[in-house]
Formats: sequence, C-alpha cells, structure tokens
Amino acid sequence: MDIKALQKKIRQLLKERNAILLVHNYQRPEIQDIADLTGDSLGLSIEAAKTEAEIIVFSGVHFMAETASILCPDKVVLLPVISAGCPMADMITPQSLAEKKLELPGVPVVSYVNSPASVKAESDICCTSANAVQVINSLAAYDTILMTPDRNLARYAQRHTDKRIVYWEGFCPYHDRLTAQQVKMVKNDHPRALFLAHPECRPEVIDLADEVKSTSGMLDYARKAKNKEFIIGTETGIIHTLRTQNPDKVFIPADEKMICTDMKKIHLSDIVNALFTKSPVIKVEEGIRVRAREAVERMLRVPRD
Repeated sequence: MDIKALQKKIRQLLKERNAILLVHNYQRPEIQDIADLTGDSLGLSIEAAKTEAEIIVFSGVHFMAETASILCPDKVVLLPVISAGCPMADMITPQSLAEKKLELPGVPVVSYVNSPASVKAESDICCTSANAVQVINSLAAYDTILMTPDRNLARYAQRHTDKRIVYWEGFCPYHDRLTAQQVKMVKNDHPRALFLAHPECRPEVIDLADEVKSTSGMLDYARKAKNKEFIIGTETGIIHTLRTQNPDKVFIPADEKMICTDMKKIHLSDIVNALFTKSPVIKVEEGIRVRAREAVERMLRVPRD
C-alpha cells in the first residue's frame, strides 16, 4: 500500500475501534499529517485523558506511552513499535535513583518527564522542559534539589534559580551532539535568522540562543514572532510541523544530523498492524502508576508564569 492508502486505512481503523492517534512532534511527517493530536508527550497524554476514545495509539517512544498509561488507566495504550525507546530514559533506573537518594537524605527529586514510569514513582515531582525552572523554584522549603535524568536541562535550570541543583549524568545524545561550532556556522550562513535552542542542548549552545524553548514553546514562538527565519536547535522532525503551520517562514535545522532513530522507528504500516492486533499494549503496574501520577500531578499544580 502507498502512503495515501495507508493513511486512509489508519483513519478508518481509528474510527472503527474508537481510537485516537497521538503523535509526537519528532515523528515522521506522514504520521504527523494524520494525527488526532500532535505535541509533546505530556501535553498529548493530558489531552487524551479528556477524550471518549477507548484506545490510545501513541506514535512516540516508550516513556511517552507509559505517561499515557499513567494518566489514562481506563484506556488501552498501544505503542506500535515496542522497541522505540529513549536513550536518556535508559540512563536511569529506579534502583540507581534509590541509591542516590540515600546519599542525599531529605533532598527532593525532580524528574524530567522523559524518564521511565518507575523513576517517576521514585520522584517527588516531575517537570517538563517548559516548566523545569518553575517546578524547582516552587520547592521553597529546600536549598538543594536532585534533578534527573538530564544534566543539560538541569544546568539550564541552574541559571534561573538560587537553589543548588545536583544533577544526574544523563543526556539526550541527539541534543548533546549539537556543538557551538556547528551553530556558529549555520548562524553565519543565515545572519538574519533567530536561533531557537531546546534546553536539552549543551550550555555553550544555550549561550548562542536567541530563545530557549521546549518543542511546544518553539511552535508557539515561531507562530507569533514577526521574524521570518529561524534556526531550529532540536530534533529535525519538528521542522515539518513548523513549516506546515508557518508556510511564509523559513526554518533551518541547526544540524541536519539531529535525527532520533528511535523516534523514526514507527512507520504507517506499524500503526495499521497495532490497530488490527490491538498490540503492543503498554500498561504501567498499578503500584508504580499511582506513585508516578502523584509526581506528575504535583507538577501540574505548580503555577505557570
């Protein structure tokens, strides 16, 4: 079947099975184009919880499907390719976090949503790349915070708080590979373009940014900005969405090699198969789910700026 036929088949199966297709901003363009909802992992799961759909098909990676299971326990959550994971999420385990907590008694744990459900369950509160600073500053009673698993997000947050942040030595290999030298080269070729960097980037890359934004933040900023050219410092999948939403603007990848291989594992045919077989199912064990949800809900109660 060609792309159009597969897309049509997916939309038909979604309707027949009372299912909803959630698609992360880094997914393949032909999948983004037929999504019920596109966005970041947490935002998608929150919106999915409000729907009447019985089945969630999450076109993303494993921790994202887990987040949907955490927030939507009454729905069946499908991850079309079970091996679609996240290298950064794999850099921490609940056992290693428990050991670290023993070294830092009384220090609250802030875990990025890009982490396994079992790690969220060991955490006091979660954060996203958009609200990490607000979450940390909301912990008014504490001078020291343990932040996991992304060291670059922690180092970015450290710039905006007086608290001491002890950080986990995890990182996104695709954001971490972007160098200041590479950014300078692209900026030199496009001197009128604004550089938007994701907070998962290295500090020296953040230093060059005109704006530091999450994926949703980049989409919102580009839509509202008067500027016509942007250099995008995150996974290249988002550029399809940016160009679709802003056909009159130019978007240049900071590095064309910033391609997450796990994010690209899912194809249209995998979604068809998942809907036919209603598998693979991602289901977070209830004891873990309840504790992880508490950490997520504490985050959701933090006031936004």
